[in-house]
Amino acid sequence: MKNKGRILIVDDNEEILIALKLFLSSHFEIVDIQKNPNTIPEIIQRQSYDVIILDMNFSAGINSGNEGIYWLRKILEYDPLATVLFITAYGDIEMAVNAIKEGATDFIQKPWDDEKLLVTIMTAAKFRKSNLEIKKLRNKQIHLNENINKSFNMFVGNSPEMQKVFKTIAKVAGTEANILILGENGTGKELIAREIHKQSLRSGEVFVNVDMASFNEGVFESELFGHVKGAYTDAKEERAGRFEIASGGTLFLDEIGNLTMSMQSKLLAAIQNREIFRIGSNRPIPIDIRLISATNKPIIEMVVVNTFREDLLYRINTIQILLPPLRHRIEDIPSLVNHFLIMYGEKYNKQELKVSSQGMDALLKYSFPGNIRELEHMVEKAVILCESGILKQEDLFFQQKKFHVAGKRSFDLELNEKQLILDALEMHGNNYTKASNELNISRKTLYNKIKKYGI
Repeated sequence: MKNKGRILIVDDNEEILIALKLFLSSHFEIVDIQKNPNTIPEIIQRQSYDVIILDMNFSAGINSGNEGIYWLRKILEYDPLATVLFITAYGDIEMAVNAIKEGATDFIQKPWDDEKLLVTIMTAAKFRKSNLEIKKLRNKQIHLNENINKSFNMFVGNSPEMQKVFKTIAKVAGTEANILILGENGTGKELIAREIHKQSLRSGEVFVNVDMASFNEGVFESELFGHVKGAYTDAKEERAGRFEIASGGTLFLDEIGNLTMSMQSKLLAAIQNREIFRIGSNRPIPIDIRLISATNKPIIEMVVVNTFREDLLYRINTIQILLPPLRHRIEDIPSLVNHFLIMYGEKYNKQELKVSSQGMDALLKYSFPGNIRELEHMVEKAVILCESGILKQEDLFFQQKKFHVAGKRSFDLELNEKQLILDALEMHGNNYTKASNELNISRKTLYNKIKKYGI
């Protein structure tokens, strides 16, 4: 079965061109040959190739390799991800090293062994495919970041508390300092992390968000550090972990306070040594990340009672940012409401919406146990269901605080369950353990329901 790859061979020796084409045509879908290197720019602008095999010398009597280097540079000008294999009769090691330094993928010496040649070309084609996939992923990440930045401007808020946060971000974003973001659920910890990344020197690289609360002991290492094929029963293929994927960019470890002591030890080793080991491999993989962590838990108190490692806290906590709950920055509520009205008005084609004075008064008096996230969902629902340009107090669903509507009992299970969770969290100051005990459910069940209802 033929590989779907496209190969271009450029060599002034017609015999070599014909020999390579005959051999490679049985392995690749398209094999183009060209004697004149001057046609390279036109050819590669017209067609993309997985591998370009390029002679190093085209003029008679010249064997310096400079011609090949010249055309390599030209190729990379048009296609920076081009995979180029040099082929020459002069097996000069220094020439090969210089070619690879300039951006060549590998070096083939004439006369070649067919089997080795094929392996080299197949490996180069896979390398090209991997680079294109990485580029695609990075383009998606850039697009995602642009959409996130467009959908929520973090600099919504004139309260003294938030102005202090914004000033801290401006000071630390350009550094490589590890940052710990503290705050209740729904206060915008991930968005602060994204804003730090956006203002950092790594803004053009990936931002990888990891929800640590979703990992158990069984998948923790595989998810963070990756694994090799056959490392365990279900490891059917090699897989990179989040640390490896984030290398060069920013790694955001959300809900870091949920890790067991064993997980904390493994995480500390990776952060401290700046390298990871895939499961099933003894080969260290160096990592280069900007680390941002976040938690809604009282992590300092956790160190005191030995549920969080003190040495790990020191590693992740070079700079600490404390996000205030919405009830402590009520002066920001009108601007946040206006922001969400514009955002969801555009999304649902309901422009120029406003909140009535009674509705705004009710918002300002509400405690918002779910913080900004709860306010956002509240406004979105009101925008969807409103039938006029003015959102009234009843449109904002304050009746959900009651279990009886218009003197009649509500049997909406989800509505009642969500409110019970909100009430329990409010009662216990967003302490998950106490709230789950109050509700007579496990912390994991509580966490899943919080995610389900967007609390």
